[in-house]
Amino acid sequence: MKYPRFLQKNGTIAFVAPSFGCATQPYKDGFLNAQKKWKQEGYQLRLGPNCYVEQGVGISNKPKLCGEELTEYYCDADSDCIISCGGGELMCEILDYVDFDKIAKAPPKWYMGYSDNTNMTLLLATLCDTASVYGPCAAAFGMEPRHQALEDAMALLRGEKLTMNGYEMWERESLKSEENPFAPYHLTETSVIKYWLPDGRTNVESLSGKGIEAETGVGTKAETEAETEAETEAGITEQIQMSGRLLGGCVDCLVNLLGTKYDKVSAFAERYQEDGILWFLEACDLNLMSIRRAMWQMEHAGWFQNCKGFLIGRPLNGMGVEEFGIDHYQAFCEMLYQHHVPVLLDLDIGHLPPMMPLVCGSMAHVTSDGTRYCVEMRME
Repeated sequence: MKYPRFLQKNGTIAFVAPSFGCATQPYKDGFLNAQKKWKQEGYQLRLGPNCYVEQGVGISNKPKLCGEELTEYYCDADSDCIISCGGGELMCEILDYVDFDKIAKAPPKWYMGYSDNTNMTLLLATLCDTASVYGPCAAAFGMEPRHQALEDAMALLRGEKLTMNGYEMWERESLKSEENPFAPYHLTETSVIKYWLPDGRTNVESLSGKGIEAETGVGTKAETEAETEAETEAGITEQIQMSGRLLGGCVDCLVNLLGTKYDKVSAFAERYQEDGILWFLEACDLNLMSIRRAMWQMEHAGWFQNCKGFLIGRPLNGMGVEEFGIDHYQAFCEMLYQHHVPVLLDLDIGHLPPMMPLVCGSMAHVTSDGTRYCVEMRME
């Protein structure tokens, strides 16, 4: 795995718009304020030609122009890292115009974005063996004041912070608007980590009774509950640990790539089988049935071979709802029990902020006591 040089003091940050740009409000004002703040911090800025363009369908410009912009700005020597202007809908259409061979041969450069940017963050790892950051897009950095998650993202790009901890609160409904473009996160919800362990221990009612003993007949649910109760009385909390190479992104985009010529995930999992894969997953527009179908598809495509664990974010379209008698925990997890690896859910990953920045392609060690969690990333 290739790791880019970290952003230096007074370094140059480039901005591209391979998905939506910052042509409309409140993103334009947010981006302008973010630029002001970065300049005050001493950074040089370089904006791609599509940053303020609104001429594409689901993206900033025509796919060819977006693909050419992304290739040029990644491969040039005039910037030290790239932050995507935003997510969107059809970044997949630019991929035929992105020169991944040229990118793979260029000196590695940090690229940061999320959602539709999965089309770049995942492919940098699987096609180019180059690490990237699944993290906030540019306009978010214009909020006043910046949330700790945004400070963490910048600290990661500088190489100052490679260990991330979950945040205490999260936002269900944003207050950002055209009239209030700098609104900070509207943190009304307390973060509650959910987990499912291979021995069947879980703090999710809908996942109870699913474990090795349920499949093999070794042990019983009553015995497991008795052991857990004894541990609790002894003051022992859950000690959840998993290690592997981080890979993942927005499930909406991941399954769209599956089966195409850009799908090299199984080869990546084989190449790094000694490390194993830690999957981080989150969903945007998918409803619960779509999430469940997507997980089935990834499982049957062999994507989850050599997996060591799963980190699952809060789904934008599935928190607190049920469809056909299942919740989002069952939608995500039904395909995962057979792998007998830990699963952490409702994490700070993705579309319901704040979002923890993660280095896609890095080695990571994750620990949790069932109420808190920590992701320690290593550039190896």
